[in-house]
Amino acid sequence: RLPILHVRGETKMSQQAANGDRCRAKVLTVETMNPNVKRVEYAVRGPIVQRAVQLEKELKQGAKKPFTEVIKANIGDAHAMGQKPITFFRQVLALCAYPALLEEEKFPEDAKQRARRILAACGGHSIGAYSASQGIECIRQDVSRYIEKRDGGIPSNPDNIYLSTGASDAIVTMLKLLVCGEGRQRTGVMISIPQYPLYSAALADLAAVQINYYLDEDKSWSLDVAELRRSLNAAREHCNPRVLCIINPGNPTGQVQSRQCIEDVIRFAKEERLFLMADEVYQDNVYAEGCKFHSFKKVLFEMGPEYSSTVEMASFHSTSKCFMGECGFRGGYMEVINMDPAVKAQLIKLVSVRLCPPVPGQALMDLVVNPPQPDEPSYTTFVKEKTAVLAALAEKASITEQAFNTMPGFTCNPVQGAMYTFPRISIPQKAIDKAKELGQVPDMFYCMKLLEEEGICLVPGSGFGQRDGTFHFRMTILPPTEKLKIVLQRIKDFHLRFTQEFS
Repeated sequence: RLPILHVRGETKMSQQAANGDRCRAKVLTVETMNPNVKRVEYAVRGPIVQRAVQLEKELKQGAKKPFTEVIKANIGDAHAMGQKPITFFRQVLALCAYPALLEEEKFPEDAKQRARRILAACGGHSIGAYSASQGIECIRQDVSRYIEKRDGGIPSNPDNIYLSTGASDAIVTMLKLLVCGEGRQRTGVMISIPQYPLYSAALADLAAVQINYYLDEDKSWSLDVAELRRSLNAAREHCNPRVLCIINPGNPTGQVQSRQCIEDVIRFAKEERLFLMADEVYQDNVYAEGCKFHSFKKVLFEMGPEYSSTVEMASFHSTSKCFMGECGFRGGYMEVINMDPAVKAQLIKLVSVRLCPPVPGQALMDLVVNPPQPDEPSYTTFVKEKTAVLAALAEKASITEQAFNTMPGFTCNPVQGAMYTFPRISIPQKAIDKAKELGQVPDMFYCMKLLEEEGICLVPGSGFGQRDGTFHFRMTILPPTEKLKIVLQRIKDFHLRFTQEFS
């Protein structure tokens, strides 16, 4: 009996312990979690997008809506909006992923040669192997050659190239290196308003100080150094400004900076001892007549040694935008200029913690910077496909701008580059009051109502930042042309109803 009683006692005690575990408070709660994470917001995939996903599920389940599909024009995801992949890129990636295809005759010889070269640089001749943390060496060399060619022969050192998981990963990594200090000495980072929410989200996560400078909407979202200086001087009252972030071509605003503007920004950065971060992921997306992409690095070096040997800078590029639109492969690179060698050692340590960027993304980056050459069999098809994508985007940029500027209650700057339009919308006072009553900002109320009534998913301007008293939304120009025209017509119809309802 004693053993039986002993077992029963143990059983009873273990049940009590289990009940105690169930009653015990969680180790991780909203109250005990990292407070910086709670401050992170990312409007591009925020509540409107979550509602769009719900609506898609409801439609699949047979729910009756005023629309038959949800059109997600909220994010620069080209392939999701119907853009076709570039044939050469996918051929080489297929060969890298499944080398047995190298024996197939259907693949052109230049694609096979490119795949063999990439595989030879991979551990075990497989893109499933880790690479060096900074990225595969021959790919970094190709990136350097691409930059040299793009910038008219200005040298680029492969040791200054860091391959990354898209541009976003490199941007966050750079910010991690730059943010330090406490209180009034905390690092301040200057970002444009409107801005891409990656920046505000990363700064919140790092507990850095966000310093807003405003683009001039009345001058096609231009950047004025006087506004940079105003913003900087105001920020010095409460933090230590050390970083200036520039997005060119602009997201969400679609402007392309002039060479003169870039020179002015570089002079300002030198005078104020600011680290420059140049986000140039849309460098091939330039549409407006008279506009041209100028890389910050090229302008920096053409300004002479006074600038090229002193101004510290990191510039970023990606496989996700331009004519490629290969968002899912998460390929990108960063080039650093004038970085202290001791800091570079710390940067290599930091990227080593993540092991390496995705190797398929690195392979794709190599193809972007080293495309088919005129004497190779894939060249003609590649040029035809690239030209067609960029021509279609240019046409859609023009269609979008013209459509919005003929709609009552809209004003829209030229879509000079990138993949977005950021029109200003008029919202009646009654709608503003209704939004406040619901605890929403007015353009969020507007965009949510547009989604529910028309099935069109946009991002409110408040998610990117805007001057007080103004309202906007960001819309991609990526839908196929005929679908884009439908989207624009639905927005017009909705705006007329919305204005009438709240007038």
